[in-house]
Amino acid sequence: MTNKKPNIVFFFWDNLGWGEPGCYGGGVLRGAPTPRIDQLAAEGLRLLNFNVEAQCTPSRSAVLTGRHPIRSGTQTVPITGGADGLTRWEITIAQALSDAGYETGMWGKWHLGSDPESRSPVDFGFGEAVWSPRTADEVIWTTQSYFPQGTVTSAPYAGGMKIPLEPQPIYSRKRGAKAEVIATYNAEFRAGFDRKITNWAMDFMSRAKREGKPFYMYLPYTQPHIPPIPDPEYAGKTKRGNVADLLTQMDDFTGMILDKLEELGLTKDTIVVWTSDNGADPNFRMPAMDPDPLGGQWTGFSGPWRGGYFTSLEGSNRTPCIIRWPGKLPAGKVSNELVHLVDMFTTLVLAGGAKVPTDRQIDGMDMRDFFLGDAKGSGRDTILCLQGNRLQAVKWRQWKLHLFQQDSFLSTWTPYNMPHLYNLEWDPREEHQVGFPHAWVAHPMAAAAAAFLKTLAIEPPIKPGTPDPYLPPKPGELRVEEHLQIGVITQYINSLTRTREKPPVPEHGMEIQTG
Repeated sequence: MTNKKPNIVFFFWDNLGWGEPGCYGGGVLRGAPTPRIDQLAAEGLRLLNFNVEAQCTPSRSAVLTGRHPIRSGTQTVPITGGADGLTRWEITIAQALSDAGYETGMWGKWHLGSDPESRSPVDFGFGEAVWSPRTADEVIWTTQSYFPQGTVTSAPYAGGMKIPLEPQPIYSRKRGAKAEVIATYNAEFRAGFDRKITNWAMDFMSRAKREGKPFYMYLPYTQPHIPPIPDPEYAGKTKRGNVADLLTQMDDFTGMILDKLEELGLTKDTIVVWTSDNGADPNFRMPAMDPDPLGGQWTGFSGPWRGGYFTSLEGSNRTPCIIRWPGKLPAGKVSNELVHLVDMFTTLVLAGGAKVPTDRQIDGMDMRDFFLGDAKGSGRDTILCLQGNRLQAVKWRQWKLHLFQQDSFLSTWTPYNMPHLYNLEWDPREEHQVGFPHAWVAHPMAAAAAAFLKTLAIEPPIKPGTPDPYLPPKPGELRVEEHLQIGVITQYINSLTRTREKPPVPEHGMEIQTG
């Protein structure tokens, strides 16, 4: 690696399927070419086996902390009630790079805490941010004539409690300042949000260049998550519906960021990562017209893979990922090596000359040698496919073992009496299980699962809704005991010997566990 600190631009699209961009088989197949995205892939490394978490909140947590979200209490999407998001104990890539001298900025979807004064992006290392605390689903609420737009009650069980049902705010905040509400997240703002993200990011790059400081930009764009409402300039542009309009929009906004890097003379000094948080959304159905102000009628595209987000099928956990660093990473390289979202934390922190935390479990691997072409393989053999608090499947090399059946976002999940084994090279759609002659592959899978379960006993997972301050157990306060032996998998339990002066305040709320 070079001694000069590289700039880092991280594009993070929302629910973009593996097969949507042209360089992954989509593009014109989906109604619109994606020349700028395809060019980016030709100039860098295109990963075919890049793995993410199954839901929005877990993926955002994983990429920012380098930890599987079950560790930090962010393994599901919170709906309402109680504390949500990361505890302040977590260390993000923004914090690590900020400590190493980087300017850090984030614009877009946060989804890791609703409190703008204690669990905002700025509280986790970003010098400035504009964000929606939750997700774009709530935009649909504001279009309904029967949405209360205020407070309601839930008698008699909740008594006279006033329950807010109000449009979601858009916050802006800089380090050292209070959060400011700058907009309401409604259909009109939704349409122009991604353009605003692009403009804020370009302004940030210009300011960082003038100050002579390296920068880390986290760009959690909001498209094509429902409602996929195109920017006014792009609505109806392709005459092929909203999905094509949005692909054109996403391609152009990508090009605007890349062109700004070139204009500032920063292209060769900048690592660009272009990826998505989850696989395709398979569920969006509405009466369609073109353009459609509520998003149109279309289904996300996962290429050869079956399934969509909120499952452990490849269409959920495998997304497009492109990495470019001119003169450092080989151009035009395509790889099917296993890489996980958590690896981006470790790799980029080290690439920026920052420190990876050593006082907590970090799941990300250092992929620098692989990305730079110095190592033939990624070094990662195994992917654990977690869905909420369930280990739902395990990938080992080209093999995939499903412990549960769940075919779609809305379907129920069912444990298999006997796990189902697939070979992803022979059967990319995971439709034809292989039999007992291949059962040997379960041994390395079980070893990985057992080792992971043991780490959860050594460092107990933070429960969703845990308020701040979170106090991790100190050495000697935790007693780990073997609980149950199942084949080669050992399940552990732990006992905390510390007694708090005062018990924590109980929290309540709901979260999406199964879809």
